[in-house]
Amino acid sequence: MRLALVIALAIVQVMPLAAPAGAPAVFNDGPMARTRNVLEQSSVIVKGPGDRKQKLTALSELLRDYLDTEALGRLAAGKNLEGRSDAEVKEFLSLFHEFFVRTYTQRLLLFDAPDFAYGTETVSGETARVATEVVTSGDRFAVDYKLRKTPTGWRAVDIEVEGVSLAGNFRSQFDTAVAKDSFQGLLERLRAKVAAPPAG
Repeated sequence: MRLALVIALAIVQVMPLAAPAGAPAVFNDGPMARTRNVLEQSSVIVKGPGDRKQKLTALSELLRDYLDTEALGRLAAGKNLEGRSDAEVKEFLSLFHEFFVRTYTQRLLLFDAPDFAYGTETVSGETARVATEVVTSGDRFAVDYKLRKTPTGWRAVDIEVEGVSLAGNFRSQFDTAVAKDSFQGLLERLRAKVAAPPAG
């Protein structure tokens, strides 16, 4: 629960670390700037006009371009995709995309926006890590975004909260679900979650 809450908070609000007074916001194509831009747009959507459904739609569209849910899905599924047909893999990745985006866009609107501070940007070839902190009235949480450079720009392939990988957390859940039931059972659960109307 704490992990889900922190991750949800991490995507909502942005507060850059101290910058010179009056300094203009500078954005470029780097991983830090890409992450900052997406988070700031998320904050504008959450605080802006429109009802819950309109905000969920806008957030979903924004995050689709930033989150590489195929990479996240493959990490989360791990060995459970081994030996699956192309059709099964395609369906799983499609369902995971809808499930992941829906889950976290809905949670964006359930909590008051915290402050958000940036740490360091580490780039190694086509991969990068952006360190941030979620700052609440009573605590601070480290949230790191792992990104990969793609033809459409830097995209997040995993999120770590206090050192815990989001993809790894999903993998544990999926491993348990498949062990108790089957891969088809996991697909059925994801189908049901995606088909259900968004929580009001």
